[in-house]
Amino acid sequence: MAAIEVQVPDIGDFDEVSVIEVLVKVGDTVKAEQSLVTVESDKASMEIPSSAAGVIKELKVKLGDKVKQGTVLLVLEAQGVERSASSVEREQPKTAPSPQAGPDAQRSTPNAQPVELRIPDIGDFKDVAVIEILVKPGDAIKAEQSLITVESDKASMEIPASAAGVLKTLTVKIGDKVNVGDLIGSLEGSGAASAPAVAAPPPAAAPAVASAPVAVAERTAPTAALPPHEPSTPTGALPHASPSVRKFARELGVPLEEVKGTGPKARITHEDVQSFTRSVMQGEATTKAAAAKAPAGGGGGEGLGLLPWPKVDFAKFGPFERKEMGRIKKISGANLHRNWVMIPHVTNHDDADITELEAFRVQLNKENEKSGVKVTMLAFLIKACVAALKKFPDFNSSLDGDQLVLKQYFHIGFAADTPNGLVVPVIKNADQKGILQISTEMGELAKKARDGKLGPADMQGACFTISSLGGIGGRYFTPIINAPEVAILGVCKSQMEPVWDGTQFQPRLMLPLSLSWDHRVIDGASAARFNAYLGAILSDFRRTML
Repeated sequence: MAAIEVQVPDIGDFDEVSVIEVLVKVGDTVKAEQSLVTVESDKASMEIPSSAAGVIKELKVKLGDKVKQGTVLLVLEAQGVERSASSVEREQPKTAPSPQAGPDAQRSTPNAQPVELRIPDIGDFKDVAVIEILVKPGDAIKAEQSLITVESDKASMEIPASAAGVLKTLTVKIGDKVNVGDLIGSLEGSGAASAPAVAAPPPAAAPAVASAPVAVAERTAPTAALPPHEPSTPTGALPHASPSVRKFARELGVPLEEVKGTGPKARITHEDVQSFTRSVMQGEATTKAAAAKAPAGGGGGEGLGLLPWPKVDFAKFGPFERKEMGRIKKISGANLHRNWVMIPHVTNHDDADITELEAFRVQLNKENEKSGVKVTMLAFLIKACVAALKKFPDFNSSLDGDQLVLKQYFHIGFAADTPNGLVVPVIKNADQKGILQISTEMGELAKKARDGKLGPADMQGACFTISSLGGIGGRYFTPIINAPEVAILGVCKSQMEPVWDGTQFQPRLMLPLSLSWDHRVIDGASAARFNAYLGAILSDFRRTML
């Protein structure tokens, strides 16, 4: 079989362009017109197709290389004699530009009629999409200034103005499909010298194109080369990505302007788009559009297909005042909203008999009265939860994609009430500390919380959280899981209740427990066992030593 050198075809007015993607590798079987590399100038990016079918024997270019017309990209071992139509066309002499596009075709002069701005010759491509509007009616336009950006599935290009003047009308919008000769808008002549215009040829009389489709798509007519953006005009900041990556992002609904590029010069790659999509799906990131549609406090539900949030004129019903939400509530509100929406919550309610434990706690405080350390029921709860987490390790885990991270440490968060809202300090390595040490740390962290002096390190790293309303009241509630944790325990005020002991009712001090858990990680049977084991420990604290 013959070896064929595949070269860079005619790429228009560009001298040297950079290789920003290599789409194939040695050993690949490629078809005629299959994209091989993506190249980029300061004005456009394009994919270079193969001029023949075959098996790649050698790659001649790598990322960052500069190439131009005639540069050898790779060597193919040809399969048969199949060659692309465009490769045959490249061997033919180019068709001369239409006389209509000549220098005297149209010039704007003072007091001249409005100048029509049309799509120039963009090669073999039809129905290219408008992806950017770079100007607006009323703007002063210079000759050769970029007006819009259009894109096919393999190339993107900026369409320049054929004359100078003030933009009177704009007849296209983002998403429109355009072809050679389509009207973009009109100019009122400013009297300044203008570039030759490209007349709109009728579809049937379009000039023949004599170069590869991908390369031609990056050119306009000979008199309308693509300039860089004018510094004084809005650019729209097209993301630095190849056309295939932009198409991939559109198919996934990914806003490329929010994706961080990891390629050369911060170029966005296919892997960057996939990584961003995974982050959004896992709740680790959100798009600006989603955040705008669903703000933390009283936001609309349009992003979830819900009715919009009601807008009410409260003054019609009586006097009222407005109060700015506190900083803590603003921050925590967004996290709570995300966690409630993203995590499939289930809550188990149960009661624990803490009659003996409460008696022991009271006695302990009497014995340690002089030390100044006051032991609360929450300190016992922390130790009991550590014992339960050790027995049921799935509750001491986090989801990371399709993997479960099982933690070997036991950091317990507890909700602390402050004048500015709830915060969650964390007791680190609670498994290595006794009740008195935990009580001391809780007191210190609670004071820092009330004084507004908690640092980020004081509130990070929790494996499991306890939200206690014991000092206030209530019976049961549904606490919201604090991601990336997979469970949270809610505790309400204990109360004396008659409990049947088999022969008679006895007064027992019962503590209401509300365990919320992530159904993606934990099932109902595990949650019931966890609650039952936790209740057994609180009923007889000696079990923590087993």
